[in-house]
Parts: sequence; structure tokens; C-alpha cells
Amino acid sequence: MMLLAVMTLSFAAPLQVDAAPACPAQPAPLPAELGGWSRMTPLAGGADVAGAAQLPLGGGARATLVATPALRPARTPPKADAPDTFGGLFSVTIAVAGRYRVALGGAAWVDVLSGSRSLTSVAHGHGPACSPIRKTVDFDLAPGRYLLQLTGSKTAILPLIVAPVPAAAPPHTDGHGAAAPQG
Repeated sequence: MMLLAVMTLSFAAPLQVDAAPACPAQPAPLPAELGGWSRMTPLAGGADVAGAAQLPLGGGARATLVATPALRPARTPPKADAPDTFGGLFSVTIAVAGRYRVALGGAAWVDVLSGSRSLTSVAHGHGPACSPIRKTVDFDLAPGRYLLQLTGSKTAILPLIVAPVPAAAPPHTDGHGAAAPQG
């Protein structure tokens, strides 16, 4: 009987799990290429291609999105959106060929379109630890005008930025230090 009581107590003990480290009161600054994040300007996302808002390259935007039932996306998103989500269309002009990062302050589906063609991302992951950036997606872009289509956001306000990725930037990670999957 005593053995059963000891075994019961040992199984009832809480499991020790290493918790994620607490973020400092003053988080580390974002990488230089995402510096525009700290200077957010309000920007209303378009409900259709004709209304796509011009997103300044390297400038942070506090985007107001459109309720999904009112959104007319340029291309049907690969994943159906719930009617209680939000989306928006933005245009971005690229002058110099290179890798560009779309960074979001929340979860949303990201598509970059050239004409009617959806481009394939080359990397994706999370923002730096303890930062306000939740999701990042990288694209290799040539000079031209692109459409950034965001869908499936749970919130009507979504901070975002599109910025060039420096050639010497460290490898894109999954937010936990591991290399993010490519593709």
C-alpha cells in the first residue's frame, strides 16, 4: 500500500518543462533593413486591384484591411478564407533586382503577384525573437510593379513592411535559430 502511495505521488508531480526565455523590457533593435517598422504610417488596403494602395518600399505601414466578404482578390487564395477574416491589396514598385522581405505583425496569407502570376516565395519564417514581427516571407523580385495580396487576417489592422534583404544578411531562420525551409 505504501508503494502505491509513493508511485501515485511521483506520477502526480508536475512535469518540468523549460519555458521560453522571457523577453527583455527593452527588446533588441530590429535589423537595419526592417528599421521602417518603427515608423508606421496608416494605409488603407484596397478591396480590389484598382484600389490597391501604394506601399512605400522600406516604410512600415499600419494597414487597415477589408472584411473578406467585400474583398475581390486578384487571385483566389490557395486557402479559403473564413468570412470573419480580413484582407487587402497593395502595390509595391521595385527598382533594383534582389531579394525582398514581406514582414507582418500578425498571421495572414501572403501572395506576391506579377500580372496574374503568383510568385513562389524563397524563404519564410518568424521575425526576430521578442519583436513585434510575427511572420516573414522572402521573394526574389526583378524591377517592376507587384501586387501584394494579404488574406485570412484575424484582425482588421495589420502592421507590415516590404524591404530589401541585404546580400550579407544572416540566413533566414524559423524564429528559434534553425534555418527556415526554402520554397
